[in-house]
Amino acid sequence: MRREMVLTAHLLTFTWTVSLSLGMAQKFVVPACDQNKFDSNVENCMSAFNKSMETSGYQDNCPWPTVKRIYNELKWCVDRWANASWCKGQRFLVDEVFLEVHRTYFSLCGQVHDPSLSTLIMLIAPSIIATLLLPLLCVHLTTWNTERPGSLGL
Repeated sequence: MRREMVLTAHLLTFTWTVSLSLGMAQKFVVPACDQNKFDSNVENCMSAFNKSMETSGYQDNCPWPTVKRIYNELKWCVDRWANASWCKGQRFLVDEVFLEVHRTYFSLCGQVHDPSLSTLIMLIAPSIIATLLLPLLCVHLTTWNTERPGSLGL
C-alpha cells in the first residue's frame, strides 16, 4: 500500500512538472522582427558615424586605421538595435548596413597603388650600383698590394 502511494505521488509530480513546462513553453513566443524600429534607430547610428567620417579624408585614401574606434561604435550600435528590435536573426539587415558603409567609406582600402618614380629609384638604385661596382672593388682589393713583375729593378 505504501509503495503504491509513493508511486502515485511520483507520477503526480511528474505529470504536474511536464504540464507546467509545456504551459510555459507555449506562453513564450518570440516577437517578429520590427524592421521599422530597426531601420529608424540604425539611421541614428549612421548619422553619428557619417558626421565622424566627414573629417577622416576617406575620399583621398583608405581611412581604416584612424577610424577603427568609430567603426566599432557603429557596429555596437547596429548590433544593439538588432537585438532590441528582435531582428538579430535577420542577419541580412545588419549585413546590408555594413555593405553600404564599406562601399561608401572603404572602397579605396583594397586597391594597391604603385609607388612614385622617386621611391622606385631609391629602392632599385643601390642594388644596381652594388652589382656594377662590386666586381671592380674585388679586383682592386685583390691586386692592390701585390708586386708588379717589372718593378723589381732587374
